[in-house]
Amino acid sequence: MELKTLERIPLKNNPKINEDMIQSFIFEKPAVLGLGDLTALQREKIQPSGGRLDILLADDSGNRYEVEIQLGSTDPSHIIRTIEYWDTEKKRYPQYDHCAVIVAEEITGRFMNVISLFNGSIPLIALQLSAYKDGDNVSLVFTKIIDRIDLGTDEEEELVTTDRNYWENTKSTKEMIKIVDRIYDDLGELVSDYELKYNKFYIGLSINGIAKNFITFKPMKKFIYLRFKGYEDAEISKILEEKGLDFSYDSKWKIYQVKINTFKEYQENRELYIKLVNAAKEYLL
Repeated sequence: MELKTLERIPLKNNPKINEDMIQSFIFEKPAVLGLGDLTALQREKIQPSGGRLDILLADDSGNRYEVEIQLGSTDPSHIIRTIEYWDTEKKRYPQYDHCAVIVAEEITGRFMNVISLFNGSIPLIALQLSAYKDGDNVSLVFTKIIDRIDLGTDEEEELVTTDRNYWENTKSTKEMIKIVDRIYDDLGELVSDYELKYNKFYIGLSINGIAKNFITFKPMKKFIYLRFKGYEDAEISKILEEKGLDFSYDSKWKIYQVKINTFKEYQENRELYIKLVNAAKEYLL
């Protein structure tokens, strides 16, 4: 057996290898990225706002990967384009978890810092692409430079308890907390066995000191997020859409989130919220 080194070759402006070839190679063999057992869904996917997503991949866990390839060094337009496509796909297909993937020959120190900042709020993976001449062939190697940060949920911060004063004067306002009180009181028997528990990132419910967060409240300065645990329901989603409510569904953590600004807005759709609470109790309890 003979040990030898391979000659690394640049791909940008290479007369024999172009980005289309790299795309085809990854699309046909997505496992080469080292991101697990992935299935190639679409290549050069046209975006509503213009442009084309290089490659869309998926795994068996409901994750989708928006992959953008850059021969040569990363540049601002490449990073922005990658995040834009990720955001578009995430909004169009909220039932999946999405991760942006940047593939480039060189990820410079400057852009490493930029990407790292984005990675605090955007699931993002950066892969460095290296090409080596191997006789008459070229071998591609993908090295993970930055891995995604899976954002935790507020429920993971359950042990970080606060008090009502914290929410009234720091996180939210007294007016918003009064709306939480009114909704809690209005739910009556549905929550009569539970008391409000003031956590650092949300207001939940507890019984005998044990958290039971089938519904949680996240009051901000000018509005409140009502959040309900449970499976996604096509009928409920349709009603929420028809009523023009500002809502989302997190498929990973199984949570409906609806934004309201006033108690009156809650009252106008009270029957729907009661239905969501009942479904959440059944799911969780």
